[in-house]
Amino acid sequence: MKSPRAPIARGAPSFIFFRSRYSTDANVASLFDKYVDRTNVHSWNSVIAELARGGDSVEALRAFASMRRASLKPNRSTFPCAIKSCSALLDLFSGKQAHQQALKFGYEPDLFVSSALIDMYSKCGDLGDARKVFDVIPQKNVVSWTSMIAGYVQNDEGREALSLFKDFLVEERERGGDAEVFVDSVAMTSVLSACSHASNEVTTKGVHGFVVKRGFYGVLGVGNALMDAYAKCGKVATSRKVFDEMTEKDDFSWNSMIAVYAQNGHAVEALQLFAQMIKDGDSDYNAVTLSAALLACACSGALRVGKCIHDQVMKMDLEDNVIVGTSIIDMYCKCGRVEMARRAFDRMRDKNVRTWTTMIAGYGMHGRAREALEVFYEMIRTGVRPNYVTFVSVLAACSHAGLVDEAWHWFSSMLREYNIEPGIEHYGCIVDLLGRAGYVNKAYELIKGMKVKPDFVIWGSLLGACRTHNNVELAEISASKLFELDPDNCGYYVLLCNIYADAERWEDMERIRAIMNSRGLVKTPGYSLVELKGRVHMFLVGDKGHPQHEKIYEYLEKIYVKLKQAGYLPNITSVVHDVEHEEKEITLQIHSEKLAVAFGIMNSAPGTVIQVIKNLRVCTDCHTVIKLISKIFNREIVVRDAKRFHHFRNGLCSCGDYW
Repeated sequence: MKSPRAPIARGAPSFIFFRSRYSTDANVASLFDKYVDRTNVHSWNSVIAELARGGDSVEALRAFASMRRASLKPNRSTFPCAIKSCSALLDLFSGKQAHQQALKFGYEPDLFVSSALIDMYSKCGDLGDARKVFDVIPQKNVVSWTSMIAGYVQNDEGREALSLFKDFLVEERERGGDAEVFVDSVAMTSVLSACSHASNEVTTKGVHGFVVKRGFYGVLGVGNALMDAYAKCGKVATSRKVFDEMTEKDDFSWNSMIAVYAQNGHAVEALQLFAQMIKDGDSDYNAVTLSAALLACACSGALRVGKCIHDQVMKMDLEDNVIVGTSIIDMYCKCGRVEMARRAFDRMRDKNVRTWTTMIAGYGMHGRAREALEVFYEMIRTGVRPNYVTFVSVLAACSHAGLVDEAWHWFSSMLREYNIEPGIEHYGCIVDLLGRAGYVNKAYELIKGMKVKPDFVIWGSLLGACRTHNNVELAEISASKLFELDPDNCGYYVLLCNIYADAERWEDMERIRAIMNSRGLVKTPGYSLVELKGRVHMFLVGDKGHPQHEKIYEYLEKIYVKLKQAGYLPNITSVVHDVEHEEKEITLQIHSEKLAVAFGIMNSAPGTVIQVIKNLRVCTDCHTVIKLISKIFNREIVVRDAKRFHHFRNGLCSCGDYW
């Protein structure tokens, strides 16, 4: 075990810092006694370089300290490895001392030394000093430019990195015959990483053209970086095109593309690519691959595939990998199996803050706020400090269960006890909680007193609460804000139309619908996913594209006969108001979640749990229908909508009709 660092006395001679901080010579002494001459600076350099390359940065700096105590003068080969060791340790103070010694012996202008200094300052977050070192280099080479560009990227300064790249190209033109300043593939990888941080499609396309023109397109690292840059711009199809055109792919290439699909909601494509990776066998999948595939399962509700991946995780002995273990918990939670998630959680020996937060969020989305809070309290007892996201999960759990007092307590405690300033997401949870609990005016007062500017989520929560509690005045205020913040979102216009219709303000309703028509706004189509025998099936409202659609509609008619015998009356307030009563009933019957449930029941054995994922919130009528179906057919039906999970059993829902 490495010894802890001792404090450093200010004002000590420049070389003493190595002795005071890295004073033990036992390990390096044994190396010297066996292999090298203590009086030879080249021998010292070899040992320092070998230790640095082997990842033992502390020992490398101890070797440097031992060399200085031997009164040997370092040369240009000594400093880069010593400085890189400071970088690896993120030891800015020691790095600055190494810089002072480089100055003392006249090696700061050396390109290798200066590039190492730029890298050290950048990794330690001191871009100002990194740029000072860069600016005083008399004749920069490609390594110098690349180090500074990479430094900006590492510190999330993508625009500054791209600006510096333009300067690089100017110098390249001016020194056209000098091979030292020709842009190489390493520089291009850093530039494309800058494009990823800047998320600018136009710039990325421009750099892409430069890559092709200079002949770097076939370089593996460049291809990986280009693929990531397009993904960060939201151009998933272009990212896949780059992936397909790569002549060589490594684990990173496959993992990145699978993750891009999963993170952008293309779960089916992610799992298909994962299957292709296994089939081709050119690259070995690892913890990163499995985590990305588990995310795809979580997004699509592909429980059966998720279980298979979990089996593979256990075979590879990766269950205790914090990233993979947390992904398993997330997958089970989002596939409606929170008890299985808890078992996976309990089996993990090591948990980080993300693991705890994922379990809290999982219970919350299933409406089990008490269990979520119990996990939160246990997290605090074990000494894991909650972070910003943890409190979002806690407040969301309280919101789903209507726990107003508990939510207020933790909302108030965030800053006071944990020094976490409430952000837009925390306010969103509280506004949603107050609004759905009937405190609409109190929610509005909270919004007016927010320290951060309310976004469309905040105003959207208030608008939804106004619909529930028939508050037209605040609905108009909320809608006006939403039309400014997100003018192309049709859902807000539809919601305001329904509020006006409920209040029988027909002229206002027609006025809003006219605005929608003039702007060409179309309501986001609702769809539902249902997994059956390892395959995920999608249904749209009134869907007739599924191979079994005729049988589904016939079966749905039989279901409705039984529903009406059980006393079901359609809730036509879920349908637009200018449609005839009979048409409203027909429209309700073909909602996507009803088609998905019917398909699931008719194609599975009695007693099988039906799992449905819906992209929008489940409507009141569908909620009523699925409750009755669960009782009539003695089935458990799990529906994940845009807000939460609903577990339907024996005619009841886990949400208690509070959603």
